[in-house]
Amino acid sequence: MKFYWGPHTCAIGIHILLEEIGRPYESVKMDVAGGATQQEPFKSINPKGKVPTLVGDNGTVMTEYGAIATWLARTNPDKRLIPADPEAERWGFEIMDYAIGTLHLQGFGRIFKTENYEPQDMLHQTLKLGQGSVKEQGREIIDQALTILDRQMADRAYVAGDAFTIGDTALFYAERWAPQQDIPLPPNLAAHFERMAARPTVARVRQIWGEV
Repeated sequence: MKFYWGPHTCAIGIHILLEEIGRPYESVKMDVAGGATQQEPFKSINPKGKVPTLVGDNGTVMTEYGAIATWLARTNPDKRLIPADPEAERWGFEIMDYAIGTLHLQGFGRIFKTENYEPQDMLHQTLKLGQGSVKEQGREIIDQALTILDRQMADRAYVAGDAFTIGDTALFYAERWAPQQDIPLPPNLAAHFERMAARPTVARVRQIWGEV
């Protein structure tokens, strides 16, 4: 397998899963901030121009966080990265999807890529009139999402219960952005973040990413 990633991105969660699984893979670091994912040869591999991107041993190109994480879990059933219990599975996917779709894309997305959410008329684009309000809206979404997720994580070690699963990697990658933006994590999420950070695979990946 060949794994494409870039610093500061959500791809760290897939990197953690690859380490948890323990199968051989090639790691390719991309200068995402510098636009490398928008240029050849990467655009021919993934026309979406983003990471994470995983290329299987048979050449199949896989994109989208949830799809890649689920594929890794299903093709490595011995690692038990998806709960066997349907209710635990549903709960884990619910938290994962909310972390990706709301906390990441709607909340942090407005902070990291403000220009993508700003009104596109010439006045706003020329004078950048809307960027402050876009970031404020992002912060409001983040605060609300963290409150909801903290409530959902009450009395839970991991998102699906007592065992680590794919959903934990999605929650973790978004949690780690909060302190980087001086946003405090509420207690249950802070405990989950520390629990994840203590895992050897997470520590190893964070070291590779230069985040520790």
